[in-house]
Amino acid sequence: MMDVDLNSWMLFRNAEQSYRDVQIITQRDHQSQHRYTYADFTHRVRQLITALDGLALSEHARVATMAWNSFEHLECYFAIPCSGRVLHTVNARLSFDDLVFILNDADDEALIIPADLVEIAERLRVHCPGLRHIIVFGDDTTAIPSSMLSYEALLSDATPFLGERSIPETSPFGICYTSGTTGRPKGVLATHRSTYLHTLTVCSGNGPALSTGECVMPIVPMFHVYAWGLPFGAVAAGSKIVFPTPSFDPKMVIKLINEEQVTKAAGVPTIWIAVLDELHRSSERLDGLKELLCGGSQPPYAIIKSYLEEYDVRLLQAWGMTETSPIATTTRLPHALLNAAIETQVDYVSKAGVPVTGIATTLLGDDHQSVPHDGKSMGDIYVRGPWVLDSYMGGHGAESFEVEGWFRTGDVGVLHPSGVIELVDRTKDLIKSGGEWISSVALEGALMGHPKILEAAVIAVPDAKWQERPLATVVPKPHETITLEEIQAYLLGLGFPKWQLPDRIEIIDEVPRTSVGKFDKKVLRARFSRET
Repeated sequence: MMDVDLNSWMLFRNAEQSYRDVQIITQRDHQSQHRYTYADFTHRVRQLITALDGLALSEHARVATMAWNSFEHLECYFAIPCSGRVLHTVNARLSFDDLVFILNDADDEALIIPADLVEIAERLRVHCPGLRHIIVFGDDTTAIPSSMLSYEALLSDATPFLGERSIPETSPFGICYTSGTTGRPKGVLATHRSTYLHTLTVCSGNGPALSTGECVMPIVPMFHVYAWGLPFGAVAAGSKIVFPTPSFDPKMVIKLINEEQVTKAAGVPTIWIAVLDELHRSSERLDGLKELLCGGSQPPYAIIKSYLEEYDVRLLQAWGMTETSPIATTTRLPHALLNAAIETQVDYVSKAGVPVTGIATTLLGDDHQSVPHDGKSMGDIYVRGPWVLDSYMGGHGAESFEVEGWFRTGDVGVLHPSGVIELVDRTKDLIKSGGEWISSVALEGALMGHPKILEAAVIAVPDAKWQERPLATVVPKPHETITLEEIQAYLLGLGFPKWQLPDRIEIIDEVPRTSVGKFDKKVLRARFSRET
């Protein structure tokens, strides 16, 4: 067999040779849109490689992008690693202190940004002495400070790079940092090989199954774990790509799905809750959409069921994290369940699923021994595989690798006899009441099925008698009110034991979000955590 390096050029090559007429659409705002083809995209990627070569960066320089989803960001996704440099995607929604820490920790030499982030980039330059260049997207070069470089000017002056650069597959490809919810963000360094293998999963049947016959809309930000690897998979497979507006707007998402005939769209559960609410208000349809790709946290049962029953749109849940690149398990429906009752199908999809090919999982107790596969015994979830990290940058978080050859994810779950993993909770979000564990995830999923509730998040609050008790924070639907007694009666009707029911609710206007759109429970704990 041929000894061929699995690198970024293998992801890029077919886009240039075989998919030249496929379109890439970027919705700038409610009025303006950018549209071009893979032929335009690949030409500009080659120009950007030349431009990067001309900036006197070190041979394996780390080049950061702090940007929204767009065609320019997609160009960076390929030009930076294909040039032999390291792509570092940075979440612009992090605190300023975290941004300074991340850019310095990664030792970034250049930063690429959209025009609306010029001011924060100027502040970052003062605190990040290693930054040699700041490059700004945008056609209006007059709006770019003289201390920064114009992305478009760099490309227009560059001759397209010819041929392919030889890059060993073990070379660094990209860096993503964890969200830092329990401390400083930690860096995860991917290789060309790991990224290529993960991309195969993105294109595989048990994964998102991208192909040239699909049109994909990544709503998940490109600064968050490479938008779950979807941009790499889409380009490698020749999928049409649609980038929505930087600010999430459910009306615009529905409009683009219908106008561009999007077949697969990807986002966290809060995205699909908001889109469903807008669909119910507007009576719009979802023409052509086949599948919602969902990750980040467990989607509520009621949401999965509503999309399937009302719009004939299936939801594929993928579980993973930054440390797993991120896809580790999926809920692709088995053949035996294709004609099963909707309730049976939704029950399967609402779990974390089974490992994708290449990933191994195990559930271990506190003694590091395997827990029974009975669907009841809880254990810490560990993973290993060719796109799972073996250490954090700088040697941080060594406790996550205490079991040799495995990464401890921080999630707790149960393993069913069928091999399906069901998430119980994040370790830090489990509620221990009277010595027994209560899953906040299970309560949240049930509550969001109540006809009066739009969103719900459940946290542990201290209790003098029971140690901890569940508190439900609830966002009612417009013009609705709901009481604790209604919630308790509803949960009892679903089979929850009385001792697991929240004995306190707080009505809120909205559930706070993290920088990537997940429910931010630490904010809720700080606001409501007091002894009852």
